[in-house]
Amino acid sequence: MTKTKRSGVDRFLAIIEKAGNALPHPATLFAILALVVVLISWIADLSGMSAIHPATGEPVTPKNLMSAEGLHFILSKMVVNFTGFAPLGTVLVALLGIGIAEGSGLIGAVLRAVVLASPKRLLTFVIVFAGVMSNAASEVGYVLLVPLAAVIFLAAGRHPLAGLAAAFAGVSGGYSANLLLGTVDPLLAGLSQEAARIIQPDYLVNPACNYYFMAASTFVIAALGTWVTERIVVPRLGTYQGEEKPEEIRRATPQERKGMLYAAITVLAVIGIVLWGLLPEDGFLRDPATHEVLHSPFMSGIVAIIFLSSALAGIAYGIGAGTFKSDNDVMKGMAKSMETLGSYIVLVFFAAQFVAYFNETRLGLILAIKGADMLKAANLGPIPLMLAFVLISATINLIMGSASAKWAIMAPVFIPMFMLLGYSPEFTQMAYRVGDSVTNIISPMMSYFALIVAFIARYDKKAGIGTVISTMLPYSLVFLLGWSVMLVIWVVLELPIGPGASMFLTQ
Repeated sequence: MTKTKRSGVDRFLAIIEKAGNALPHPATLFAILALVVVLISWIADLSGMSAIHPATGEPVTPKNLMSAEGLHFILSKMVVNFTGFAPLGTVLVALLGIGIAEGSGLIGAVLRAVVLASPKRLLTFVIVFAGVMSNAASEVGYVLLVPLAAVIFLAAGRHPLAGLAAAFAGVSGGYSANLLLGTVDPLLAGLSQEAARIIQPDYLVNPACNYYFMAASTFVIAALGTWVTERIVVPRLGTYQGEEKPEEIRRATPQERKGMLYAAITVLAVIGIVLWGLLPEDGFLRDPATHEVLHSPFMSGIVAIIFLSSALAGIAYGIGAGTFKSDNDVMKGMAKSMETLGSYIVLVFFAAQFVAYFNETRLGLILAIKGADMLKAANLGPIPLMLAFVLISATINLIMGSASAKWAIMAPVFIPMFMLLGYSPEFTQMAYRVGDSVTNIISPMMSYFALIVAFIARYDKKAGIGTVISTMLPYSLVFLLGWSVMLVIWVVLELPIGPGASMFLTQ
C-alpha cells in the first residue's frame, strides 16, 4: 500500500504541531512563562527600558516584579488573578445551563435535526458564518458554538476538530466582522474620536462608521474560513480515530418531538420577554440612563441569559420527552458539565497568573509603543503604510490581547498620522480592526485560548498548544491576506466604509 505524499503545507504545519506539543503541559508552560515574565521585568528595569505614552506624553517604565512591591503583588493578587480571570466565570456559568440542556437530551436531539436538515456542502460555511455573527453577543461563540461545532461535525461523520477549528476561526479570527453592531464598535469609536481631536478638536466618530466594510467582511471571512477548512484542515486531519462517539443520526421519536415542542415554546417565551425589554425606548433591559442597547443590562448580562435560556429549555425538553423525572436529574446534568472542566480550571489558574504578571509589568505597553514608533518612522507610501499598519497591529495582538487597550495606545499615534496623509480616522480604525482580528486564533494571550486547548484535548488526548496553533495558522494567514486585499480594493475603488463615514478626510 502506497502512502499519500504529504504537501509542503502539511509538512510545515506538522513541524509546528510537533514543536509546539513537545513543550511542557500547557499549565506548566504558563507557569514557566509567568516566571520568565518576572525575570524579564527585573532585567528591563535594570536596563532602563522606557517609552513615551502617545496619549498622555508620560514616560512608561517597566514594573519590576522581583522587587518587594512586585512580591506583594504576586502574593496578594494570586487568588484575585484566578477568580477574576474574565473567561472563567463566563465558562462556568454558561456551561451549567448548557449541562442541563445536554443532560436532558435536548442538544443531542437538536444536533441530529440540524445535521439531517443541513446540506452537507453548506455545513462548514454555516458554522463559520454563525461564528462571525456570534461576536455581537460577546462570549457566546466561545462557550457555546465552538464546542457544539465539534459535536455537529462528529455527528455528520466528519472530524470534530475541523468543526471546532471552523467555528473558532469565525468567532475569533473574524472578530470585527459582523452584520450587527457590537459592544466593540462604540468603544473603539470613542478612542478614535479622542485621537482625531488632536488634529481637529471638534471631530466626531460615529460608532457605526465601519459598518459597510465589516458587513461585507462577514461573507468574505465566512468564505475564506470555509475554503481553509475544506482544502487544508480537513485533508490534514484525516479520519477521526478518537474515543468520542457521535450523536446517533436518526429521526426524532414522538417523545423527543414533544420535548422539542416544549423547548421551542420556552425559548419563544424567553425571546418574547427579551424583546419586551429591548424594543420599547424605555425597555427594562436597556440602559436606565441613556436607553442604549449596546451598553445595557442585556449586553452585560448575556451570559446569564444563556444560562437561563439553556436551563429552562433543557428542563422543558426533559419534561416533554420524559428524560427528567425529578430535580435530581437536573442537578446531575449540571454536575456532569462541571466534571469535564477539571483540567481547564488548572490551566486557567496558571494562565491567569501569567496574563496578570505581563500586564502588571507594562512590558506589552512598552513594546506596543516602540513598534508603533518604528512604523511611523518608516516613511512608506499610503497603501504600503496602511498594510504595514495592519501587519504591526496583528503582531502586537500576539502579545497584547485587549482590542481597546491596544487601540488606546495606537490611535493617538496613527490616527493623526493618517489624517495628515488625508485619510479619515474611521478608515484608520477599520484597518486596525483587520490586524487586531486575524491573529487572535494563534495568540496564547487571547483570553479564551486556554479554553480552546481544553476543548481540543477532549478529542485528541495528546493535543496541546502546538495542535491549536498549527490547526489555526492557515486561517490566520489566509484571513490576513484576504482581508488585506479587500482593504486595498476598498482604497482603490474609494468605497464608503460606513454611514456618514468616508475613506478620505473631509475638511
